[in-house]
Amino acid sequence: MAGGPGPPLRRLLLLLLLQLLALPAGRGSRAGPDSLYVSEYFSQSAQKLSFYSWYGNAKLFHFRVPEDTVLLRWLLQASRGKGPECTSMEITVHFRYGAPPVINPLGTRFPANATVRPSYNLSIALSTALQNTTSVNLTSPAAGDWFIAAHLPEAAGRIEVKGFSTPCPYMFQADMFVLRLADVPVLEPGVAVPQTIVSPAKPLHVKVFVPKHAAGMRFELRSCVTSRQEACAVRVVLGSLTLPQSFQRSLTCTGSGNCSLALDSPPWEKWLQIMVESLGAAKANVSVEMLASFTVCRPGSTSSFINFSSLNQSQTGPRPGSAGAAGSPTLPSGEAAHNVSDQRSSCLQSQPVVREDLDVVSVRYRLLNGPSVPVHVTSPTLLLLTLNTGMDSGGSLVVSLLLNKTSSVSLGNATVVACVSAASPVLSLNATQNCSTAFFQGYPLSLSTSSAEATLLVLYPQTDDWFLSLQLICPRGQGDCNAAEAKVTIFAYLTPCFNDCGPYGQCSLLRRQGYLYAGCSCKAGWGGWSCTDDTKAQSVGAQNLATLLLTLSNLMFLPAIAVAVYRYYLVEASVYTYTMFFSTFYHACDQPGVAVMCIMDYDTLQYCDFLGSVVSIWVTILCMSRVKKILKYVLFLLGTLLIAMSLQLDRSGVWNMMGPCLFALIIMIAAWVYHGVKRRSCYPSSWKRWVFYLLPGITLAFIAISVYAFMETNENYYYTHSIWHMLVASSVAFLLPPRDKHKKPWAWSQKLTCRYQICQNDREELYAVT
Repeated sequence: MAGGPGPPLRRLLLLLLLQLLALPAGRGSRAGPDSLYVSEYFSQSAQKLSFYSWYGNAKLFHFRVPEDTVLLRWLLQASRGKGPECTSMEITVHFRYGAPPVINPLGTRFPANATVRPSYNLSIALSTALQNTTSVNLTSPAAGDWFIAAHLPEAAGRIEVKGFSTPCPYMFQADMFVLRLADVPVLEPGVAVPQTIVSPAKPLHVKVFVPKHAAGMRFELRSCVTSRQEACAVRVVLGSLTLPQSFQRSLTCTGSGNCSLALDSPPWEKWLQIMVESLGAAKANVSVEMLASFTVCRPGSTSSFINFSSLNQSQTGPRPGSAGAAGSPTLPSGEAAHNVSDQRSSCLQSQPVVREDLDVVSVRYRLLNGPSVPVHVTSPTLLLLTLNTGMDSGGSLVVSLLLNKTSSVSLGNATVVACVSAASPVLSLNATQNCSTAFFQGYPLSLSTSSAEATLLVLYPQTDDWFLSLQLICPRGQGDCNAAEAKVTIFAYLTPCFNDCGPYGQCSLLRRQGYLYAGCSCKAGWGGWSCTDDTKAQSVGAQNLATLLLTLSNLMFLPAIAVAVYRYYLVEASVYTYTMFFSTFYHACDQPGVAVMCIMDYDTLQYCDFLGSVVSIWVTILCMSRVKKILKYVLFLLGTLLIAMSLQLDRSGVWNMMGPCLFALIIMIAAWVYHGVKRRSCYPSSWKRWVFYLLPGITLAFIAISVYAFMETNENYYYTHSIWHMLVASSVAFLLPPRDKHKKPWAWSQKLTCRYQICQNDREELYAVT
């Protein structure tokens, strides 16, 4: 089955994986005297893969790993169809923790100021086998959101008409198996806890809760002894595994002495996983004492109360004429003096920030004390940017900093160093200037009087609390800088697409089982994550040329309209005029670049263009059949109604065009056979009609269909489709039958006058005066 293994095979794979996890097929089992392991299985439906041209072609899988998971195994199943159109294929699979993977299969450029870290990926080959199953194992994975994205290689760019070719189905499915501990021992800060490692095959797992404002953590291992009185050797791993980068900290301890590891800025208000495994003999127990201690930072703030009136102020600053129009809200003198002393004694200055949810994956952060914040040398200024709702990781986080030069004239050569990090802030910018925490590599920014602006773009930020730390760094020997203060204006927001994908892109909101994320679909040869890569971009002249070709090529319907009017086929001429009008303005609106003009809604123009094209073919073939007028007009109307219905059901289906064409051809052939039998001669009987009209018209029609169905690509669309317009319109002028012998050229004009006329009875060929 193309959609993946069926239920029996899936059940067999599940049992096999449970055996690999050393578990029975039940709910759980005890791996040691004090540990209860529980196995869980999560599955998502298979998805049909697409060739890659933009992020929307990648199929996303969203999993949530439970707390206290010690082992994770993904079962990746790829399969393809059995038809001759199915060839060997390589599927690329990307993994990331906390947010969808940021990928770049086309090798395009990212926007300026964007920080990109390559995703962890692997390839699955489908060659001779119809199915390939691969597993990925992770030990001590981080709890929370995990994402998998899968796609085929780069798209060829050929425009395939639905129905002319059958694409090969390539399917991909991801299942997740987890093994978690149901009763993980908890370390209390400052309390030494004795623990026992049963064997090297069963490592010890403990956890400790990191409080808010923790500046550092110290983990100690004491009194390590073995049951065989041998030298003690253990390995300690702090933190959980994340992808694409993992910042787990490991420590190897030997002997019975104390062994310790210090962490700067551990993740706030989270459980920190600690694994201790024995490196000694297989059947020797190891007894240790564990101690975790924290250094807590005392936060300060700019005021001891929240100015609720500032909630109504705009992001640009206070209202004109207000008391705080020149800066922060005014405080009483006693409280201001208290704040000054508080800043000197605290290790960070926290600025109150309000999160405003504007729309889906759209958030704005407002500073209650105005857009400008003070930055000092003594302690960093801290802002909290909350992105932990679970729906914020599908956009782009933009942080823009601007140094106010007028209020920072005394800075000299000093630099404002900033760091954007997740889970915990960087609190030692003045000491190391290293933008990294215990388990996260942050994004650094810097401002100075010579470079007063800085912008950071984080694509798909992981779900967490994000922090912006700012601190003033003075050069050596500049003592007066220590008392200086820098004013920095901060703008921070979450947007679905950076800069709305620019003028040559369209921001699309994508969905996968309730999870929403955004991506840019680029046009006119532009590429990149935000459609900023102009390597293959069309020039404005090329865009104007494409628009002119696609619109003016419809003027080839004018000869067909003139021939129809000349031969008194007024209904047919009206249909051709309708088609020419809507095809012209649909292609004027469908252009990807700047040469665009839409006289009405795009969907309406597209529907009218498709309807006019199919109805034009329908009425032309019926007109060639030379059936009775009453029957012809009934077929005109009935066929138009059925075509309108089928286009509403599936606008891009090939049978919306081929179906009416084949049915009209059957009617025409039957009518021609009837006329030939009745006349006992070939119909049409004139060889000139065949040589100079029918054969050229049929040839032009077949060439047009071949160009439309087999030659169009994204690169040559503007001239191959223009050729289609000209060939189809020209074939109509050749295929229209001659006028009736008793009809004069331009006979329709005689109907516009009011006078006595000689009328002809088509059946009896009698004349009468009316």
